[in-house]
Amino acid sequence: MPKLDTKLNRRSFLKAGAAAVAAPMILPTGVLAKPGRPGPNDRIVTGHIGVGGQGRSHVNMFKDNRDTQIAALCDVDEKHRNMSAEIVDDDRVKLYNDFRDVLDRDDIDAVVIAAPDHWHGVMATWACEAGKDVYCEKPNSKTIAEGQAMLRAARRYARVVQIGSQGRSTVGGHATANYVRNGQIGTVKKVTCWHENNWTPGGDPTKFGPPPPTMDWDMWLGPAQWIPYNPDYVHFNFRWMLDFGAGFIRDRGAHVFSVVQWALDLDRTYPRRVSAGGDPPVDGLWDVGPTFWAKFEYDKRDLEITWDQPGVAAADHKFGAVFEGESDTLIMRGGDGGCYTEDKAMAYEPPGDGVHLPKSPGHQQDWLDCIKTRERPIMDIEAGHRVAVLCILAEISARLGRPLTLDPDTETIVGDEQANRMLARPGRGIWNV
Repeated sequence: MPKLDTKLNRRSFLKAGAAAVAAPMILPTGVLAKPGRPGPNDRIVTGHIGVGGQGRSHVNMFKDNRDTQIAALCDVDEKHRNMSAEIVDDDRVKLYNDFRDVLDRDDIDAVVIAAPDHWHGVMATWACEAGKDVYCEKPNSKTIAEGQAMLRAARRYARVVQIGSQGRSTVGGHATANYVRNGQIGTVKKVTCWHENNWTPGGDPTKFGPPPPTMDWDMWLGPAQWIPYNPDYVHFNFRWMLDFGAGFIRDRGAHVFSVVQWALDLDRTYPRRVSAGGDPPVDGLWDVGPTFWAKFEYDKRDLEITWDQPGVAAADHKFGAVFEGESDTLIMRGGDGGCYTEDKAMAYEPPGDGVHLPKSPGHQQDWLDCIKTRERPIMDIEAGHRVAVLCILAEISARLGRPLTLDPDTETIVGDEQANRMLARPGRGIWNV
């Protein structure tokens, strides 16, 4: 396959607009047996972009998977690249600083993206344009415009895109959704999500200085606004900066809301009103505040979903959700790879004519299986985008200090131009979708 002219392709698919979103899935050449490409029964060649923390855990999972062959490791931090290279222990694996070098390789079929949140939109969109299937860590995107671009690219180029909200691939998440979807607690009127307040102020403003020689700081920032290097910005700490991660609502919220949306059959539905708030940041470098609350109201469903941080824990777990039905309640603990529910839901078996939600073989394996079958995975890009919209709208509402009314057809805010300007952002330099 010749190298893709990224600018030309992005320009053309954006012109295609909403019609491209509805394009049917087709069998692309990437799964047909030919030199340098796997057939449906061959190993899938993967490139890994962002291999520190969660990205390194993906490397561990994929290196021994019978369906995959790791070909590339990419990270702007040389230490991360080298640590993951030691895990793979294969001289054939190439190491890169720039993710575009991975996308340029015709022999790579799929990429695993675990870079910080502010990179997801650009990396995943460009990967789809380059003909790669994508596993992208949650949250789906930093802005609604980025999520729209990711969805258009996935559908136009018929890519299999799995978002890393893995609660749907757990036994507890599946049992929760099956129990609620089959009406075992009656019509659900309210879902209360809680998260313990284990955020602490931090970040040392005295640490500003040159980045270490092992890190490409400009590339780490990518589409984000340029700021000087501080070690308290990077790696896991990015989550406490609004421009990079924006706190627990976009971290654990992307997990909890994923299972809640699945259980309530909301993957193609939006709330009508969103309101949110929280305490302002305290002393330190980080600009995410210590507390956060949000409320999502659904007119057509007479439904309210809330996020409380800190909230009243309904069980002995750091976070989770309580489904309140007309006849009963159900408690879900967690929502990510550690997702648990009550015994009554675990023991429940839907009747033959009931709702039987698909069982995942595991979040990563589900993605790999779908690459071969060309089916959509359990946390498909559309579901991931709609979950991210909840988190993004809550963040915007909190920053503006007022409720937002959403037009679900256009994904815009009714009568609020200031809020609408926050649905997208210009990427720095060339980093745009």
